[in-house]
Amino acid sequence: MNTPKIPKTQWHIRGYDSTTKIYERKVDVGRLTWRQAEALLRALAAKAGLTYDEIVGAYATRRTKIANDLLEVHWNGRSQTYTCGTNPHFIATIVKAPK
Repeated sequence: MNTPKIPKTQWHIRGYDSTTKIYERKVDVGRLTWRQAEALLRALAAKAGLTYDEIVGAYATRRTKIANDLLEVHWNGRSQTYTCGTNPHFIATIVKAPK
């Protein structure tokens, strides 16, 4: 009896400055949890385009004077995609691994 093979999946991570691709990497899904993928996108977005004060504000308590949402991660379940940042911004999508 043949058992069906489960397709391997990967995180396809991309970074853009406006529409120009500035980063791309694929990582097996088993190597990054969804929480790690979120944290990774925050780190990439912070490194690529935020000042130290903007990073502090991103971690500050909401609705305080210094708070901002510059490192908020958004999940689109339909396309299985996380996004973070404005410009530059980073995207992590779950895709089938090439054979």
